[in-house]
Amino acid sequence: MTLIERLRDRAPRDLEMAKAFLGSLAARLPSTGRRLPRIDIWRGPLRHVPRFLSRRVPKGLYARSLIIIIAPMVLLQSVVAFVFMERHWQLVTQRLSTAVVRDISGIIDVIETYPQDPDFAEITRIARDKLNLNIAVLPPEPLPAPAPKPFFNILDSILSEEITDQIARPFWIDTVGDSGLVEIRIQLEAHLLRVFARRNSAYASNSHIFLLWMVGTSLVLILIAVLFLRNQIRPIQSLAAAAEGFGRGQPMPPDFRPRGASEVRKASLAFIQMRDRIERQIEQRTQMLNGVSHDLRTVLTRFRLQLALLGDGEDQRELNEDIDEMQRMLEGYLSFARGEAGEDVAELDLERVFERLAAEGTLKGKAIETDVSGDPRIMVRPDSFRRLIGNLVGNALRHANRVRIIGRHEGRWLTIAVEDDGPGIPAEQREEVFKPFMRLDTARNLDAGGTGLGLAIARDIARSHGGDILLSDSALGGLRAMIRIPA
Repeated sequence: MTLIERLRDRAPRDLEMAKAFLGSLAARLPSTGRRLPRIDIWRGPLRHVPRFLSRRVPKGLYARSLIIIIAPMVLLQSVVAFVFMERHWQLVTQRLSTAVVRDISGIIDVIETYPQDPDFAEITRIARDKLNLNIAVLPPEPLPAPAPKPFFNILDSILSEEITDQIARPFWIDTVGDSGLVEIRIQLEAHLLRVFARRNSAYASNSHIFLLWMVGTSLVLILIAVLFLRNQIRPIQSLAAAAEGFGRGQPMPPDFRPRGASEVRKASLAFIQMRDRIERQIEQRTQMLNGVSHDLRTVLTRFRLQLALLGDGEDQRELNEDIDEMQRMLEGYLSFARGEAGEDVAELDLERVFERLAAEGTLKGKAIETDVSGDPRIMVRPDSFRRLIGNLVGNALRHANRVRIIGRHEGRWLTIAVEDDGPGIPAEQREEVFKPFMRLDTARNLDAGGTGLGLAIARDIARSHGGDILLSDSALGGLRAMIRIPA
């Protein structure tokens, strides 16, 4: 028997043994009946972090693109600056300070080895000419009190460490006095050595040039990125404005054309083609409905002529009423299907529209209250918008005695509320009434001549302007129809 065959025969037995072992181990372990606690890092103090970031992060594409470019640049330069400050700047400063302290240590050795020169004039000359140090050997006196150490100056700490390591004498240094010099005082056995060294001899003073170049280059790159992103974002904003205008029935902006990156150009071209297809479809539908309207009106006219030849009678009056009903339904259906897509956008004065509606309500013996706040002038398709408000007010006048119309034009939104004191509509049926030919027999008078298309046409017009109609309870006790569109 080969090795593979032995393993194949033994595998089932090994598997059964493993299952039995795990079963016995699970039986011995105590069971608490509880699951392990779920670790959620967003609990406790961190649970508000995502919400805080979502409120603070800008929502615009332009601002987010700038953050995507600027944030890595700032992070990279911060790391580079930290590494430079921590490694290069500190290393250079340490080597310069080591050299200065080594020279001072040599001067101290000469002073203590050859004390026969009472004035130490030669040592002073050699230090000034050869070592670029201005020294003075003074009589012994106490060292001054320690000066306050600067927070960001690495020269103070490095120079103190080098003097402690190489000289190991009491000392006092001042690195914050004169900006060009560093004063060092060292307590000797019989003298006090005062040394003035140039700051750039012990300190890498030209490191700020690197920071200036880095910051200056970053500002230039950020300026280029801002200009480039602005040119790239502008076509997207133009496309969004054209799409929003198309949703509100406005014409194409005259200066709109595919621009920007290839992806934006493709999106703009696809939008133009989509708009052309929709306009062609609407035009074809309008022509077809005009033909259907002409044919149906011809048939209805023929019915009227045939009924006129039959003579007067009760049956004839009933048939004429049926033909009138069919005429109204046909006109309503054609108006709903055709819409007002071909109408151009123009300025409409809400106050005049409300005044006309109030006058019509007075003729019908109904009270209409009107109120307009904000700019009454709006840019809409005038005829269709008048029909939108007229349908809502007509429904209210048909079933109520008191109607109130409130218009609010604030910011970018226009809100018109039509309230009445009629029977209203049940909450569960308020969406159903927007369906074509939908009539509420229990809440509406069938003899009023409605076709069930008023609210459907009104919502269609509101949505063609980029808004909608919502129904709710009125403060007057009836129905409240609210129109909300961008304006």
